[in-house]
Formats: sequence, structure tokens, C-alpha cells
Amino acid sequence: MFFIKIITARSVFRLQCARPRFLSSQANISEKTIDLYRQQYARDSWTNITPKIISHLDRNLHLKQNHPLSIIRKKIVNYFYGAYLNPRGNPLFSVYDNLSPVVSIEQNFDNLLIPKDHPSRAKSDCYYINKDYLLRAHTTAHQVELIQAGLDNFLVVGDVYRRDEIDATHYPVFHQLDAVRIIHQDKLFERTPELKVFETSYKTHLSKDTSTISECIDQQKQPCHTLEAVKLCEHEMKRVLLGMVKELFGDKIKYRWVETTFPFTQPSWELEIFFNGNWLEILGCGITRNEILDRAGVDNSIAYAFGVGLERLAMVLFDIPDIRLFWSTDSGFLNQFKDDKIVKYKPVSVHPQCTNDISFWLPQELSLETFSVNDFYDLVRTFGGDMVEQVTLIDKFTHPKTGKSSLCFRIVYRHMERTLTQAEVNLVHAKIGSELIKEFNVVIR
Repeated sequence: MFFIKIITARSVFRLQCARPRFLSSQANISEKTIDLYRQQYARDSWTNITPKIISHLDRNLHLKQNHPLSIIRKKIVNYFYGAYLNPRGNPLFSVYDNLSPVVSIEQNFDNLLIPKDHPSRAKSDCYYINKDYLLRAHTTAHQVELIQAGLDNFLVVGDVYRRDEIDATHYPVFHQLDAVRIIHQDKLFERTPELKVFETSYKTHLSKDTSTISECIDQQKQPCHTLEAVKLCEHEMKRVLLGMVKELFGDKIKYRWVETTFPFTQPSWELEIFFNGNWLEILGCGITRNEILDRAGVDNSIAYAFGVGLERLAMVLFDIPDIRLFWSTDSGFLNQFKDDKIVKYKPVSVHPQCTNDISFWLPQELSLETFSVNDFYDLVRTFGGDMVEQVTLIDKFTHPKTGKSSLCFRIVYRHMERTLTQAEVNLVHAKIGSELIKEFNVVIR
């Protein structure tokens, strides 16, 4: 049984998400509340957003003129402007690149059929404002409200936030571009009107609550869709996305489609290219789950969606070795990119590393299994900032007699724009240790 449709006509929905973003200087964290974008949120046990993360909210790197992320954004947007035109010759796709990153649990998870027990919902994976709101973990979070607003073809670009490890390819803030194209039955089967998008009869998921289904039934198609509809939509999607990748990497690029699963598409694929001797995942895509369209009030249509990380593309195309460089305000970095051209990054200078280890005993109430390393990473980011190049867990053990658990991390410090002295690194490292004691009641070894 499918979800009940939204009775209100799609045209009467208002795009509530498309309000202007206010400067993060208005952000304020107090003991009981958090103020963001002129809204006040009550703190609770889920609150884990940090001042360091909030400081990134108004940076909008994807909109900065001649920034590598903006260059990639423009190339993809312009490609879609040219790939789809309406009868008057105007671009069919609309673009939303400045939506508020504060979203509800419903927007980020429930609307996209992400199961209640899915690991992506964990407090250790996301930046929660409270139990009801978080900083979006993907730009797909805006998909349903845009469809409800009556949009059939759109791109969403923005900053997304995830708690993650610390190394040259991971940063807690990065940028995504998402797209949805909805094709009505009359358009899909323009030349063969006798064909239909939906089967005349079919069995759907056994559970009424499809959001608890963690795996798709069939990679070939959803039970409701005809095979003809799926194959036509798949063919168009793959043709367009392959064209986009060739626009970025050249016509001779070697590629392959890899079957995968996502909660919100079925069937689903990842597009990989062979680049510099390795297969590199470029994007994820698939046929949108009909439950999503059905909830949004869309009839007699099929859709495809895809998502791509801008940093991943920019690091490869511009040959940028460290994800922290995207946040640099150094003119030696920024002035290398101009006129929306893809050029290879030339290192301004290579500064030496400083490496310090920190080991500690966990308090009795915490174990190796219950201690979240992402909590430690966030603490390091808060007090070490972008001086920290990498954090690696190098040792862990539980004492056989006392039962206490010990962890040892290696922190590599290296500034992107100047040489660090061991003395200033030691001060930061000591601050991390003291805050670790205060926050988690550990004992430094």
C-alpha cells in the first residue's frame, strides 16, 4: 500500500525554504538556546553543533567568484542549461544555490525514506541543533519541498555538514549539487501513447511504512513502474550525466556504471571514471522512489535524481591535494583561478609538519565501543582549527585487570600558509588535552 497523496494542489505550495540566508554573525549559542538565521532553537541532549562549525555558515564558497568550487558549479549548471530547453528556447532547469542549511529531521531523513535505524541519522554522524533540527547532511534534503512547490526540473547547490575523520580528503563542511528531473507520462511516451508509466496491477512493499525498508526489492525496477518507463528514464539519465562528465573530463574518458542502493532511488547507480590509473566514483544517481513523488502530489510521472560532491571533482580537476585549501583566504591560492577556467594548482609553498601524540584513559563509564571518535575529532577541530592536517587512531586497548580503556591518537599539525613552530603547536596540543579532560573526564597518560 502506497502513501496517501497530498490532497492540496502542487501549485499552491509556497517555497518556504527559499528564504534569504542571514549572516552567521547573528548566530548565538547560550546554555539553553541556539539562535540561527533569526530563529531560536531549544538545546537538548541531541545538540552537538559547535561554534567552529557555525563559523562556516556564511562562507558560501560555491558562490565566490573564481573559487574552484564555484567554477565547477557554473560548469555543471551551464551544462544543464544547454542540455534541457523549453519550447521557447529557455533553460528548463531552475537553480537554488542559497537555501538555508538548517533543516528538519523530516526534510533530511523522513521525506527521503531513510530508515529510522539508518546509521546516517546517528548523533555521531550529523550536526544536530536539537532532536528536531540539524544542519543538512545533504542537499537532497530540499528535494521534496521543491517538488511540492511545483518544480519538475531543478538543481540544488549548497554547503552540507557531516561529522567525519580528519585527513586531506575529509572536512566537516563540504558542498554538494543535487538534481531532480520529473518526466510526465505524456512526455515520456510522446511517440508511443499506448505505453504507460505504471503497471496496471502490482505488489508493493509488505510494510505500510516504507521508510523502514533498508534495501530495495529489485534493482531492475520498482514494482509500480513498467519496464519501458524505467528503461527510457534510465537511458536519458545516463546519457545526460555521461555528457556532463565528458564536459568536465573530456570525451575520451573511460567510465563504468556500478549498481548500488540508496534509500531514495531504485534502481540506483554510481558513475565511475578511470582517472590517473584508478577508478574514481564521481556521482550517485537513480530512479526516484515513487513513494517520494506520491507524497508530494505528483501523478503519472517518473523521475530521476543524482548528487555529486563539488570538492571531489575540484580536487581531481584542479589537482588540489588538501581539502582545507578550499577554505584558504590566501591570495597565493585564490589568485591562481580566474575566468572560470580549470587550471592545475601550483603549491604556494610546502610547510613542514609537526606531529604530537595524545593518549588517555577513558572514564569507567565509557568503553572503546561507546566512545565516539567523532566527538574527539570535533574537539580537535574546535581548538586546533585548520592547523590540524590529520588525526589518526594509532593504538587502543583495554586493561585486563582494571577494565579501563585507553586510546592514543597521532595529531599532525601543518598550516597551509606558514610554518608552525613546535612551541605554538605545543600550546594548542596542551589546550586540546585540557579540554579533553574537561569534556570527557579522561585521564591523560
